Amino acid sequence: MELSLAGLFVGAFLAATLVPLSSEVGLAALVAADAAPVGWLVVVATAGNVAGSAVNWLLGRWGARFRDRPWFPVPADRFARAEAWFARRGQWSLLLAWLPVVGDPLTLVAGALGVRWWPFLVLVTAGKAARYAVVAAGIGAVA
Repeated sequence: MELSLAGLFVGAFLAATLVPLSSEVGLAALVAADAAPVGWLVVVATAGNVAGSAVNWLLGRWGARFRDRPWFPVPADRFARAEAWFARRGQWSLLLAWLPVVGDPLTLVAGALGVRWWPFLVLVTAGKAARYAVVAAGIGAVA
C-alpha cells in the first residue's frame, strides 16, 4: 500500500508541474482496485498535486524575471495569456488551478504576480481536493 501511495503522490506532483501527466488516472486505478481507503487516496493525491503547484508558485515568485529566456518553462505567449486571465479574475481563480492546460501556468503566474503564500495554498488546495473527491466518488460509484 505504501508504494501505491508514494506512486500516487509522485504522479500527482509531476502532473501539477509542467510535465504533461494525468494524476486522475492513477487515482481512479487505485480507487477501483481498493488499494487504500478512498479518503487517504484523495489526501495523498491532493498533497502531491498541491506540492507541485507550490513548486510552480516558487518558480514564478523567484524565476519570473527570466521569463524572456528560452529555457523558461512556460512559453511567453502562454505566460502572457495566463497573466491577463489572472489579472481579470483575481486570486479566486486559483480555485481553478486543477484545470488542464491553464492550471499549471496559473499557479506560476500567481507566484510571479506576488500572490501571498497562505491564500495561494488555501485556494489551490480547496480546488484540487474537490476535484479529486469528485473523481474518487465517481469511480467509487461505478466500481
